[in-house]
Amino acid sequence: MKIHEYQAKKLFAEEGVPIPRGRVAFSVEEALDVAKSLEYFPVVVKAQIHAGGRGKGGGVKLAASPDEVRDHAGAILGMNLVTHQTGPQGQVVRKLLVEQGLDIRKEMYLSLVPDRATANIVIMASLEGGMDIEEVAEHNPEKIIKVFVDPLSGLQPYHCRQVAYALDLQNEAVKSITATITRLYAMFIRLDCSLVEINPLVLTGDNTVVALDAKVDFDDSALYRHPDIKEMRDEDEEAPLEVEASKFNLNYINLDGNIGNIVNGAGLAMATMDIIKIAGAEPANFLDVGGGATSEMVENAFRILLMDTKVKGILINIFGGILRCDIFAEGVVRAAKNTGIDIPVVIRMEGTNVDLGRKILAESGLKLETASDLKDAARKIASIIKG
Repeated sequence: MKIHEYQAKKLFAEEGVPIPRGRVAFSVEEALDVAKSLEYFPVVVKAQIHAGGRGKGGGVKLAASPDEVRDHAGAILGMNLVTHQTGPQGQVVRKLLVEQGLDIRKEMYLSLVPDRATANIVIMASLEGGMDIEEVAEHNPEKIIKVFVDPLSGLQPYHCRQVAYALDLQNEAVKSITATITRLYAMFIRLDCSLVEINPLVLTGDNTVVALDAKVDFDDSALYRHPDIKEMRDEDEEAPLEVEASKFNLNYINLDGNIGNIVNGAGLAMATMDIIKIAGAEPANFLDVGGGATSEMVENAFRILLMDTKVKGILINIFGGILRCDIFAEGVVRAAKNTGIDIPVVIRMEGTNVDLGRKILAESGLKLETASDLKDAARKIASIIKG
């Protein structure tokens, strides 16, 4: 789950991580009130959406007076902000963060992420702060410092010193970044974060490290332990179909293709998407109903796929284990009768009670094509596209 910058900075402040003074605003007048309360100009007016690259898209402006705050807030609020992370469709800006300007001596990059290959938490840092870290990684990977922390032994002082010296910090600045990394690491562990990123992390004129930006993502599977974090979810920032799928515990990601798919198991879902592409089509989604899906979940999966107007056909690929083939077939039949499926559907099933599942489908009276194997499924999907 993602949250906004202003929400992430609230968490930072609670941990004792230095941030600029400022507040969120939902209107031009609110933005003006916040700016005046900061007492000094310039101030920064920042669009709040779940995407990076806001500055390049015109979503971050420096204001040297109340009139400029009013002009910038009026221009940014309600705009459809397009960045490299939103895609061409963009995202509507519904809120702003208005913050004090700072005396910036140096811009850096800092993040904490889990590394699945080593089962460590990685502190990544770079002197190329304020830049797209993906571009730095691609063109100048040597400029990214990585410090690996074993979660069993935890963060040690030498980890912080490694980062500090790699960023060419000295004296009081070393103490400041050590305290910041220590507090961020504690928050990362305690809140089950999947990402903590500051770009840029700045060194001010008084040798204090300050989080000028803040991005925090959380592990969805751990949200049940953090009801206060779950309340920060902003559904306006998510694709409507993904929000709908989450209500039924469906693992769904909307894509740009034309073939919808329903699969049980993430690995099988990825393989199914490959099959669709090999067949000459493009997957319209990733949808994993999970091993313990009920017939009701299957019905809702169908309903969500049919809400996507891009979907011209559906490929179902089920391996019956915990989710028996007959249970799945019952869900398919009920979905077809309740929602009125009017596009081609190809079903490939194997596993527990597969014969019973196929019988249920055959006796349903519905126009559902069955496939004997993955190759057969791919062939039939290809014929759907050609048709």
